[in-house]
Amino acid sequence: MFAKLFNRAKAEPVPEKRSAMVSGYTAEIIGARESYIAGRSGIAELTATVQTCVTLWESALSLADVTGAPMLDRRTMALIGRSAALRGEALFLIRDRLVPCADWDLSTREGIPRAYRVSVSDVSGPRSETVLAAEVLHLRIGADTVAPWSGTSPLRRAALTASLLNEVETALRDTYRDAPIGSKIAHVPEGSSDDMATMRTSFRGRRGSTLIIEGTAQAVAAGMHPNMGRAPDDLTPDLSKAMTAETLEAARGAICAAFGVLPALFSPAAQGPLVREAQRHLAGWMLQPLAEVLAEEASAKLGGAVVIDVGRPLQAFDAGGRARALSALIEAMGRAKELGLSPAEIGAAFTSVNWGGGDGLA
Repeated sequence: MFAKLFNRAKAEPVPEKRSAMVSGYTAEIIGARESYIAGRSGIAELTATVQTCVTLWESALSLADVTGAPMLDRRTMALIGRSAALRGEALFLIRDRLVPCADWDLSTREGIPRAYRVSVSDVSGPRSETVLAAEVLHLRIGADTVAPWSGTSPLRRAALTASLLNEVETALRDTYRDAPIGSKIAHVPEGSSDDMATMRTSFRGRRGSTLIIEGTAQAVAAGMHPNMGRAPDDLTPDLSKAMTAETLEAARGAICAAFGVLPALFSPAAQGPLVREAQRHLAGWMLQPLAEVLAEEASAKLGGAVVIDVGRPLQAFDAGGRARALSALIEAMGRAKELGLSPAEIGAAFTSVNWGGGDGLA
């Protein structure tokens, strides 16, 4: 019996197996360690420029006209816009409604997702669930041929610009927090030590005013230089030599361009035509293609034709130009009727100027 107990004590311990959820504490620690080793990236998400662009995406998609998919309500579309802008992809579990997933892992075959292990956030803690690819709505933008199953956010595609924007804003923040902005050294005639101490104390705590005072003799090492004391010495750092304003403006413009927002939209001199052109650019070249991809994914997963229109709610069109074009069309049709042209001839004329079907552009 003692031999059995002794042998049992000598036996090797059974390895302990643990399973951590994708959004568990272990995963967060590993992710933080990975960010520390690989360097900071995507930290420009905290800047006002990025958040403005993300808000434009979020608000525009929440206003979009969705036909054929009641699950894609305005709240869900807003979540999709924000997730796509910051993460480059959005994943929702298809149930009686669309349930947003915080994290997920997947298996693929020939680059096409087959199954997902998703993590759904709750107040009491996240829960994990394994589902098939047909049970999730997965939007991806900026996908690469190396990993077509995952998306890439605009910040990841412009990592250098995002890092530059963050560094400039951080430097400006530290400068305005720590630098003696508005402080001066005032040179006054030498007096008694008590008078000088009283004068120094009277200037303390006045932000932007004189904070330091010294006698003329102290400034010139008791040499009593006759030209001293005529003007105070300014301690405010000269940031213009570092070209911080130009660098910050260029970085902001590049970030806006990465999100499909014209940088001129934020110009103080921007007027109505420029704002409308910026809306058309954002809706036509960035959000509407994203909406088409989402509509295609929803049509395949939700069982029905889904159409998503971003341009009409945003009024991303030139109202004056459309009115003039309509007037010209009506006048041309009236003139064609007077000339006795057939509908086929009118259609051929429209097609020749790319106003009709079959022109090979669609």
